[in-house]
This record gives sequence, C-alpha cells and structure tokens, in this order.
Amino acid sequence: MEYRFIDTHAHVHFQAYRDDMDEVVKKTLAKGIGMITIGTQSTTSKNGIALAERYEGVWCTIGLHPNHLHAQEFFDENELPPGVRDDVAESDSVKIKTRAEKFDREYYAELVEHPKVVAIGEFGLDYYRVPPGFDIEQLKKDQAEAVRAQLQFATEFDKPVVIHCRDAHADQAVLLKEEIDRGGLSKRGVIHCFTGTAEEAAVYKELGFYVAFGGIVTFGKNVMEAAGEVPLDQIVIETDAPYLTPAPNRGKRNEPASVEIVAEKIAELKGISVEEVAKVTTENARKLFGLQF
Repeated sequence: MEYRFIDTHAHVHFQAYRDDMDEVVKKTLAKGIGMITIGTQSTTSKNGIALAERYEGVWCTIGLHPNHLHAQEFFDENELPPGVRDDVAESDSVKIKTRAEKFDREYYAELVEHPKVVAIGEFGLDYYRVPPGFDIEQLKKDQAEAVRAQLQFATEFDKPVVIHCRDAHADQAVLLKEEIDRGGLSKRGVIHCFTGTAEEAAVYKELGFYVAFGGIVTFGKNVMEAAGEVPLDQIVIETDAPYLTPAPNRGKRNEPASVEIVAEKIAELKGISVEEVAKVTTENARKLFGLQF
C-alpha cells in the first residue's frame, strides 16, 4: 500500500489510547497515513513492537527518554517550548510519574532484531525537566552517558536515531558529532519535535540529520520561522500524538491523522502545494527509516 503521509513520531500505544487504540490506528491507515509509534522506556518500547506487528503501515522504535532516567512526577504541558508554554490549555496537561531506569543494552538488543523496529529512540538531552532537589550538573552527566550508550547501540545495529532535545541543542550537536567522528551513525537520524532556530537546524543539517515538525508549527511563531527556512528535503512531519495537538484542535487529544494539518501549515509557510509536502516528506521518511511499502 502507498501512504500519502507518514507520521514519523506518535505514541499511539500509550495509555491515552487504551480504550480505542485499534480504532484510531485503523481509522488513520484508512486515510492513507502510516505511522511510527515511539518507545520511551523498556515497557513502552516492548509494547510498541506488539502494536506494530499487528498492522501493515505501523512501525516502531525502541529507546530510553531522558525524563525516564530519574524518578520524578510532573505535569506534562505537552513539551511546549518557552513562549507558547504559558498559552497551553489546562486540559492539555497530563500528570506523569516516572521511575528511574538505565539503558539496558541486553534488554534492547533482544528487541532491536524485530523487523518492525526502524530506529533507536526517542532519547537525547532535556535540560528543562529537572527533578526537585536534583543537581543539574549530575543530570547533564547522566543524560550524556545515556545518549552515548544509545548512539553507540544505534551504530552497532545500524539504525537511525530519534533525538529528543529540549533546551540543549549545542550539547546535543556535540554528542552527535562525537559519534559520527568515530565512524558511527551511518544512518544518521531525526531531531524530533524541533523547536529551535533556523541556525540550530542548519547545524543538524550539516551533520546529515532530518528535522521533524509537528503541531507546534501551527501556533509557535519561532517554529513557523524555522519551518519556513529549513529545506523541504530535510523535513519529516509528525504529531507526537497524543501530545501537541495542532490548531484549531488544541485542548483535544492529538491523533496521527492530524499530521495532515501539519503538512498543510508547512505548505502554507513555504508557498507550495500540500501534495508536494506530502510527496517529499513521505519519501524522506521512507529513506530515513528504511520503510518498505
């Protein structure tokens, strides 16, 4: 089957869909939209595989998100960047409770062999979310250690990476370059939910990475500016569902089908057709993740 769009980053196997997960997946696929459901820790990585193996047009990733390195409890304002975080609807916030977890290479080595696993991630650096009373320098050290472990794991198994980066682009680029310079990351990867500047995006482009835009591009001015400047052949699109619902549906649970709204906004910003955005970003996703369809 051919897919008009690929949502390169969703969490459709998360608890937000516990009552209608299969219905959401089937509805999305029927619209010609494929999706990659993203793991964030040991359990969600394993559960993502379980969902992906049931559907043609659904793929998955495995990895350990930086917010799961240390036990903490917080309200997730949908990972909004500064400037739009204050404008989040109250109903968008979800209380998250995480347990401390380390990247277990042997555990993930058993998962990575599954044919539906197309990348390692999401993982990366997140300097915004610091557990109360936790030393920021120790947090940075722990995150860098987990990033290096997963970059090396991706190199070992020849997979692209899905990078989560929040308030840490300079340090993130250094770690990526470090692994590339030692001959790793032949498949490179993508910077998920990009909220940086066009200049920061250019650094990732030089490293051979794609940049992913999601729902924030419909209401975040700085993200609109970056999306307008990043070349289309460097872009993939995503939803981060159930988070980051695009305008005009903010306040509601996000779904992978809304990736079309993201494509429409990028087309508007670039002054091109939605069909061109669909064609190029779908081909980008196919090449990046080695998708077979």
